[in-house]
Amino acid sequence: MSAWDHCELGQAVVDFAAAATWSSGCNPSMWSTAPGTHPRPRSRRPRRDDALAGRMIRIGCSGWSYEHWRGRLYPAHGSTGNWLERYAEHFETVEVNATFYRLPTRAAVARWASTTPEGFCFAVKASRYLTHVRRLRDLPDGIRRLEQRIEPLIASGKLGPTLWQLPATFRRDDDRLAAALSTLPPGRHAFEFRHDSWFAEETYALLREHDVALVVADRAPGEPTPWAATASWSYLRFHRGRRQNGGYTPKELRAWADRIAAASGDVYAYFNNDWEGLAVNDALALASLLADTAAREASPKGAAR
Repeated sequence: MSAWDHCELGQAVVDFAAAATWSSGCNPSMWSTAPGTHPRPRSRRPRRDDALAGRMIRIGCSGWSYEHWRGRLYPAHGSTGNWLERYAEHFETVEVNATFYRLPTRAAVARWASTTPEGFCFAVKASRYLTHVRRLRDLPDGIRRLEQRIEPLIASGKLGPTLWQLPATFRRDDDRLAAALSTLPPGRHAFEFRHDSWFAEETYALLREHDVALVVADRAPGEPTPWAATASWSYLRFHRGRRQNGGYTPKELRAWADRIAAASGDVYAYFNNDWEGLAVNDALALASLLADTAAREASPKGAAR
C-alpha cells in the first residue's frame, strides 16, 4: 500500500505514531543558556525498537487559516474559530507565516498555546521588517518585540525554531550575517537564503558556529537548495512540487522521505503549497512514508540488514 493510500485525514498521524514514538519536546535547545528562565518541554521516552530513536521529526504546513481548506481539512461550512484545534488533530507542528507580515497580539498567541495539545510545536517566521527592510541590521529591539508577543509559546514549551527568510535581492554579506547571528536569542534558528551567493562554505561556517540550520528550500522547476550540515538538526520548506498544479508526486515524496530518514538529528519540514489543499495532502503523505520507513527499519528483518 502506498503513502497515498494512507492519506485519509488522521490516518497518517495514527500510523506515524504507531510506527515510531517521537520525542514531544518542541525545541530541545530552547533557553539552554538560561536555565530556569522557562520550564523545558517534556518529552516522551522513545520506544526501544524505534529505528530512529532519539530523533524528533515533525511535518506540517506553513499556516493553517486558509478558506480553500474548507472541505479538505475543515468543514465546508461554519466558524473558523476552531481551525487551529482541528489542524492539530492531524499535525504536531505548524509554521506561522503571519508573524512575517504583522506581529500577533499576546492574547492571540495565548489562544494558540491553549488550544493545541501538549507537545505541539510552532515554528515562527521572523518579521519582514527585520529581514527585508532592516536586512538584519539593528536586530535586538525587533527581537525583543517578537519575544514579548510570542511569550505564551515560550512559557508553554511550544515554541520551535525561528525562521529567518531573506529577500531574493539580498546578496551575501558575511559581516552582516555574523553580527546578526551573535544577537540571536537562545533556541533554534534557521536561515532561508534566496540569493545564490549565500550558498558558500563561508556562510556555512558562520552558521555552524551558532548551530543555526541552513533551510533546504524546494521550489519547482528549480532544484532544491543545498542540504548542508550547518546544525545538529535540519529545517525543510516545500514551496512547490513538480506536478502541474504544484503538488508533489509520489516519487518526489519518496525521495524526500529517504533523505529525511538518512539525515542525522531532528528535522522540521513544512509544506507551503497551500492552494487546493495540496500542502495538507503532501504533508500527510510524507508523514505516512516516514512511518512506513520507521516500521520497516524497526522490524526484525530490517534490523538484521
